[in-house]
Amino acid sequence: MEARAVGRYLRVTPRKARLVLDAVKGKSANQALAILKFIPNEAARYIERLIASAIANAEHNYSLDRDTLRLTGGYVDTGPSLKRIQPRAMGRAYRILRRTSHITVVLSEDEKLRAEATKAKARKPAGRRGRKQTAEATAPKTRRASKQGAEAKSSQTSNKAEE
Repeated sequence: MEARAVGRYLRVTPRKARLVLDAVKGKSANQALAILKFIPNEAARYIERLIASAIANAEHNYSLDRDTLRLTGGYVDTGPSLKRIQPRAMGRAYRILRRTSHITVVLSEDEKLRAEATKAKARKPAGRRGRKQTAEATAPKTRRASKQGAEAKSSQTSNKAEE
């Protein structure tokens, strides 16, 4: 099953977005997200969001497990360019193109990852993990109650003394 997410009219140049997408293509979805966190690029933020959206689509629409997904495909198409003007000397103006992108990310279920995920789930022991509860830890706290009782008694005695 393939899950996809499409981002349209994203304000990042297609050339730079292709570099980032090629860096994570073929990786597992979780590994791709981990790699993208450390790429200091605006395109990485867009692709990170698209992968997260594709994971959500896979879980919701196809009931796939997040740990079994692999980034099998994706491409960056050129969107429309925004035309801007840079003022130059002697009344001239140079045209600047602010390029936009349409980014598509495709995730699919991988058999190797599915086998690893089922092994990991089978290995997990049932029950609570962590520190053992001692008798002292499970016993009710009496100290606080005794303090509150002492305060109540002292207030009662002070009221009697005033009368």
